[in-house]
Amino acid sequence: MPEPLPADSVGIVTSQLITIDRPLALACGEVLASHQLEVECYGELNARGDNALLICHALSGHHHAAGYHQGDSRPGWWDHYIGPGKPIDTNRFYVVCPTNIGSCFGSTGPLSTNPATGRPWAASFPPLRARDWVNSQRLLMDALQINRWAAVVGGSLGGMQAMRWSLEYPELLDHCVVIASAMKLSAQNIAFNEIARRAIKSDPDFCDGDYANSGSSPQQGLALARMIGHVTYLSDELMGQKFGRELRIGDFTTGTAAPVQFEIESYLNHQGDKFSGAFDANAYLLITKMLDYFDLAREYDNDPAKAFALAQCQYQVISFSSDWRFAPQRSREIVNALVAAGRDVCYCEIDSDQGHDAFLLPNRRYQQALGGYLARAASALEARI
Repeated sequence: MPEPLPADSVGIVTSQLITIDRPLALACGEVLASHQLEVECYGELNARGDNALLICHALSGHHHAAGYHQGDSRPGWWDHYIGPGKPIDTNRFYVVCPTNIGSCFGSTGPLSTNPATGRPWAASFPPLRARDWVNSQRLLMDALQINRWAAVVGGSLGGMQAMRWSLEYPELLDHCVVIASAMKLSAQNIAFNEIARRAIKSDPDFCDGDYANSGSSPQQGLALARMIGHVTYLSDELMGQKFGRELRIGDFTTGTAAPVQFEIESYLNHQGDKFSGAFDANAYLLITKMLDYFDLAREYDNDPAKAFALAQCQYQVISFSSDWRFAPQRSREIVNALVAAGRDVCYCEIDSDQGHDAFLLPNRRYQQALGGYLARAASALEARI
């Protein structure tokens, strides 16, 4: 943790575990009688309860989006963008970031106890859809005394969730910010997810998903799944610049029998091992299936303009030039559908060599685009009588 903390940091933060003692009907037909959400909040809620901004995290994200936990050396995953005077300005917005149900960072999910059995849900946790996350967060609004979202903001899977928010509760948000996302996954994306899931299920320690009750953990399979996913989040240009063909171990002058490891191999192995020690395999399976299932226009005659015709908010859509997992073309499809539906939308394609991960990283033009849009949203909110 830096000493002193930067002036634009939200500082030392703690999360809160909020119990929602109201039934949550899931899209699959099952009902959670109650559930819990691990949440971090930054800034202050105004008297009208309408300056709240919801952060929707991506696949492996969580509630710790900004600031520092006591003793940590690294800040939250979106600290570059959340804080006083930053694009998501905590002097103007009350920023709320929950870990979604189904994940493994405190909120109800596969690691939680199933009240019907007294054992962890494990692989029996109900399948989820993005609308289940939205409905859970609608209940969270009441728990936090929030009357309206000034904006719902998300990247990747979080962007899908933000779009779903604008259709499920159109009267409850002013702005929807969709970053590096899509209205549905391509066949290639679904293929990558299935390969990752197969890696997990092939681990002998997976135990048909009951590893939590068997005293094991499919860490090798989960590490491999993360390595597969991580490659898709980077660009070829970035990997070339950062690693090239540099060697971590050995050289090519001592004979072919000598062990050789490239820097990119070492990096991916490190990322996989780190992730497998922090994430839950059943949660990974559950959330990647959510990604696969998401199709914004499915229930609207496969017509996205018809879907967006229900919305009432304004939109900002942002993409990144080197993102091949959620390519700019996917964002332009969102924009075209919004225009066809008569919605108010602005679009910005950011030049970046960082691949899909660009939405998490510092980028001056990105910061200006997001910050400028949200500053105008804050000014309009503050002018509201």
